[in-house]
Amino acid sequence: MQGFSKKPLASLLAAAIMAGALLAPGLAPAAEAPGKVISEKNGLPWPAVIAHRGASYDAPEETIPAYTLARDLGADYLEMDIQRTKDGVLIALHDDTLERTTNIAKVYPKRSKDPVSSFTLAELKELDAGTWFNKAYPSRARDSYVGLQILTLDEVIDIAEGGTNKPGLYIETKVPSQFPGIEGDLRRALAKRGWLNPRPAAAPGNVNVAHMPGRVVLQTFDKSSLMLLQKEMPKVPKVLLLWIGEGSIEPKSSVPFKDSGFKDKASYYAAQEIKSQEEFVAWIDWAKAHGAIGTGPSSQLTDGGDQSYMDLVKPWMNNLTHDKGMLVHPYTVDEAVDFKKISTDGADGFFTNRTPELLKFYGRPARDSIDTILKRSGY
Repeated sequence: MQGFSKKPLASLLAAAIMAGALLAPGLAPAAEAPGKVISEKNGLPWPAVIAHRGASYDAPEETIPAYTLARDLGADYLEMDIQRTKDGVLIALHDDTLERTTNIAKVYPKRSKDPVSSFTLAELKELDAGTWFNKAYPSRARDSYVGLQILTLDEVIDIAEGGTNKPGLYIETKVPSQFPGIEGDLRRALAKRGWLNPRPAAAPGNVNVAHMPGRVVLQTFDKSSLMLLQKEMPKVPKVLLLWIGEGSIEPKSSVPFKDSGFKDKASYYAAQEIKSQEEFVAWIDWAKAHGAIGTGPSSQLTDGGDQSYMDLVKPWMNNLTHDKGMLVHPYTVDEAVDFKKISTDGADGFFTNRTPELLKFYGRPARDSIDTILKRSGY
């Protein structure tokens, strides 16, 4: 392991091309990639296609069509953010308020800025979680997205189990400090549905991640939540998400965006650096000591944009993480130029909004088109 990860993946890539052994664009041969060894040891697919909030480029995030599309395209994991309703139901939703992705201002105008935790499931089900997408992305809009509902964890599991492909679940505890005990709630919910035990195998030729030991991956930015997840589910793989700033890796400069002089956040994030290499090492060591089998670092994207953050996937960072016996799943990457660069630098898969593009990059394109799958599913 030490010898493999000290050698840059770019060198491995060149050697693989010379030998004619390259298996997929931008990747070192499977036998030489340290992340493959680590992934196999922990029962995870390599390289991993993690559908970020479902196929959220083409359908409203964390809704039925987004997850159904991701499943049928061939994603390895359906990724979701877990929160809890006022009446104790686990739901899949990213923001801790409802303004961005629902019509909360119309349905409950006096409560539009209230936290998700202050609403019952019945109240949340009254909201339209699809129309916002049509307004934001008219070229990808569909009339059938109007009126989509916020989903419960059970409903996402139903989707994961409902096709010929059997993807795994990649679950983040979102703002866990707002939901004391959510780690235990999640364990009970997964146990009730049988996801802490082996799942039925998929038919040959289909995604079979749900049958693997790494069928569920738990992720969080929050150290306290990672510790609680480890206590509740010690055998389930866990990933610590990485960021530069408050609550995560200490920055070299603490100047906030508003005082930085940068015109956009992508440029501001691109300029952020970790305080020191020792600071980064300390975070990796802490993560491993508290049950994490990998990290989910932020990425700086070639073309910028609102998903371009700090560069925490530098080759030395990935090599060091691999040296510690941990894998690297960066977020959130959608373009081939970034798949290639960050894979060469050592990534073991990606969180992506564009499942078909990442599948294509890895040499296993989806069998059906986006339009075919959505129409077949009633969208």
